[in-house]
Amino acid sequence: MIREILEMLIGAGSSLGGLFILVILFVSAVKVVPEYQRAVVFRLGRLIAAKGPGLVLVIPFVDRVLRVDLRVVTLDVPVQEVITRDNVPIKVNAVVYFRVMDPSRSMVEVENYIMATSQLSQTTLRSVIGRAELDEVLSARDKINQELQQIIDERTDPWGIKVSAVEVKELELPEGMKRAMARQAEAERERRAKVINAEGEFQAAERLTEAAHLMEKSPVTLQLRYLQTLREVASEKNSTTIFPLPIDLVKPFLERHLFSEAKEQETRASGEGH
Repeated sequence: MIREILEMLIGAGSSLGGLFILVILFVSAVKVVPEYQRAVVFRLGRLIAAKGPGLVLVIPFVDRVLRVDLRVVTLDVPVQEVITRDNVPIKVNAVVYFRVMDPSRSMVEVENYIMATSQLSQTTLRSVIGRAELDEVLSARDKINQELQQIIDERTDPWGIKVSAVEVKELELPEGMKRAMARQAEAERERRAKVINAEGEFQAAERLTEAAHLMEKSPVTLQLRYLQTLREVASEKNSTTIFPLPIDLVKPFLERHLFSEAKEQETRASGEGH
């Protein structure tokens, strides 16, 4: 009786053990891959395919599954110290946006595609900034970003990676260069102010010349201008009032005085000649 019970327990244990092994094999054979991932399957070390998303069946203990994320990766490029073409040392960093387009190549062609892209971005950033002048780096930021994106994208294409954008984030200049640029900007503003002032004086001179020609044609206009000036001075409640004296009143006396001086000089010259 006891022997029969032991045989039944052994049989039940064997059945449970077999069922447990089947459950483990089933769990190992079924993989659930999300929409944003792909499962790269290697069978006995050989690449089979990139499967997913959804339910993926593999052979347990034979197939090896590596998951690859297809979402956009934001890669921060560390600060790089670069000397520009005009020998100005600057510190610059950037950010790279890329995603995996071919999961199989990203696993086979490169050991760690994120690390490889990071190192490539650092060397490319130093190379591109080193070929440009400081003014170009400051003003043509879009052009430099496009050049960085094109170079990195071409070199990562064999890895199955697509670089969508590269942006230069921060640019740190030496303190001496900052002061020099501040002085340059101040001098530029002063130059513009002087040019604007000179243009205003020139336009004012042109208007005054036109007004003088009009007053020359009509002398009464000058008298009216005198009266208007007196009115403006009187409206300010000043204790002193200035009356302008027309030049036409003094002109005859000046001409007579000059004529008499000329006569005297002629008389003296004739007397000395005799």
